[in-house]
Parts: sequence; structure tokens; C-alpha cells
Amino acid sequence: MNHPLIIFIDYIGTFAFAISGAVAAQQRRLDIFGIIVIAFVTACTGGVVRDLCIGALPPVSLSQWPYLVISVLAVLISVAASRWIQKLTYPVLFFDAIGLSFFAIFGAYKTLLFTSNTELAILLGITSAVGGGVIRDVLLNRVPVILHKDIYATAALLGAVLLVLGELANLPLLLTSCVAAGACFVIRMLSLHRNWKLPSFPYHRNPPKN
Repeated sequence: MNHPLIIFIDYIGTFAFAISGAVAAQQRRLDIFGIIVIAFVTACTGGVVRDLCIGALPPVSLSQWPYLVISVLAVLISVAASRWIQKLTYPVLFFDAIGLSFFAIFGAYKTLLFTSNTELAILLGITSAVGGGVIRDVLLNRVPVILHKDIYATAALLGAVLLVLGELANLPLLLTSCVAAGACFVIRMLSLHRNWKLPSFPYHRNPPKN
């Protein structure tokens, strides 16, 4: 895990998710402590679950100081620049999409290093990407994004699959990471702007019996 690119990807994903958590917390008018808590939880929960599953203990986001520092820095930036951030069409979802993209590939890559299991790498790549957002929304009394019909976990799935395929094909890590993260981000943002939805199925109640 000492590859500079992978460490950079992890830190950028942490920062982006912390921003999304901080903005969401500000929208709920939490105090500064609450904002920091939500930002840190959003940035780190998915990675904690991943590390517990692969036996990478203690979880890196809880045992290394940069993750807390990055989360606090994200809070300070989001508070200072809140006027400009709120001008974005989807401020929470925009930064969430960035974090989703980077964590999907980081989670898949780290799992491959620990287990060499491609199926598990894809599953934990998705878990890394969506876990923090789910906890954020639950704590803020919002319906988790993953439970909407939006293309969310599907985008993370695409990113994780592309990363795993690139590793299996021994492609350069930089190329694989850019393609996988880019595809995940583009699909997620297009789904928001073009209102792409996963199919849903109507629920038909049985007529009451006389």
C-alpha cells in the first residue's frame, strides 16, 4: 500500500467524502462539532467496514492521523467556501460522486492486495464507496442515496470492475485508475443531470376477499 498513487487516491476520496458530509451537515444546521463528526463518519466508515472484512487491523482511517486532519480541513474549507459551494446544482451529490469514484477503485485495489479474490474486491470496492454516504444520510435523517432509484451503487460497481479487470490484465495502475474513476464519476453525474433511473416494478395489492 506504499504506492504513491494509491495513497493519493485514498486521500482525495477521503477529502471529497468529508466535504460532502460537511455540506450535508451544514444544510441541517449542525454546530461545528456535529459537522466534523458527520464529515469524518462520511469519509471513513466505508473504509472501516472494508478493513474489518479483509483483516487489515486496526482500520487505517482510525489508526493514522491524516484521515482526521483531512476531514477537519475539509470542514474548514466547506464552511469558509459555503457560499460558493451552495451555488453548485448538487453540492452534496457532486462531492459524493468524487468520493464514490476514488473509493470504489481504492477499495477494490486494497482488497486485491490482501486477498487476491476478484469477487470480494468488487464487493468491497462498492462497500468502501457507498458505506460512508449511507451512514451520513442515516445520521442526518435522510433516505440513503443508495436506496433511491438513482444510479449510485451501479456506478461504483462499474469503477470497481474496471479496476479489477485492469489489474488482471496487468495494465499500468495510473491508466486503470483514471479510466475506472472517470467512468464511475461520469456515469454518476450523467445519471443526475439526465435523470437516469434504475427500473422499478409496481407493487400490486391483491384485491380484498369478500
